[in-house]
Amino acid sequence: MDLVVFDLDGTLLNKQQRLSGVTLKTLEKMRQAGIAYTIATGRTHLAAAPCIEAHDFPLWQIYKNGVEWWHPDQQAYRHQGILELAMIDATLQTFANNEVTPFIFCLEEDGTQSVYYPKPHNHYGGTVFSELSKHHNLTLLDIEQMPNNARIINISALGHPDNLRLIVDECNTQEHIVAYSGGGIYHPETHWIDIHHSSTCKGSAIEQLKRELNATNLIVFGDGDNDLTMFKIADEAYATDNAPSYIKAQASGTVGHHDEDGVALFLQKRFDL
Repeated sequence: MDLVVFDLDGTLLNKQQRLSGVTLKTLEKMRQAGIAYTIATGRTHLAAAPCIEAHDFPLWQIYKNGVEWWHPDQQAYRHQGILELAMIDATLQTFANNEVTPFIFCLEEDGTQSVYYPKPHNHYGGTVFSELSKHHNLTLLDIEQMPNNARIINISALGHPDNLRLIVDECNTQEHIVAYSGGGIYHPETHWIDIHHSSTCKGSAIEQLKRELNATNLIVFGDGDNDLTMFKIADEAYATDNAPSYIKAQASGTVGHHDEDGVALFLQKRFDL
């Protein structure tokens, strides 16, 4: 049994951050053929929802680089790799030093999510705040209200790539956390950063899903640093043509550009759809 896993930004989505008509038709043909497939993205479930609303991905979906799972039929979450406040103290200071606004996603006792944040430093923070404010089932609170026993899922932010690179470097000195940064797909000087527990990644999450589905052949598609953990465990790993050369070097092969239906066209030939 094949299991196909897609990254979203720079891979399955086009430049409008949506699934193209060709991609939608291909996914539907995969469903009809009984091929198992899902997504694994650094986005949150809420941030990804409008991008994939035109297609119902039927299996567990992997968000926040493996920290968060969502099942559309069960309407249920899973969370892995919960952080404690003490684990991110130094990193939060680095955010402040570089004038990047962190948005700290926490899991409350009743299973709902809250996001704690300081006053936005600039338009990057304002953009994230504006986007999160659209979600009625997400509570935004001042960082001063975050309890000492907060159950932290991840930290997300937007910023200039130079500032985010410094934060990633600091995170690399910490034992319990890992940071990924990338972007520039939609706006050249706007990159994203995601920080979460080092025990969790796309690769570990997909490996678990593969076992649960009894899949025997794993095929993955991606374009960034946070996709490399799934490249390492895949039987077939494909980078999109727009991926950096060092990502392509760690893939089994390369498919077309993300804005030219590269993944969909490859799948049509791969599975004779």
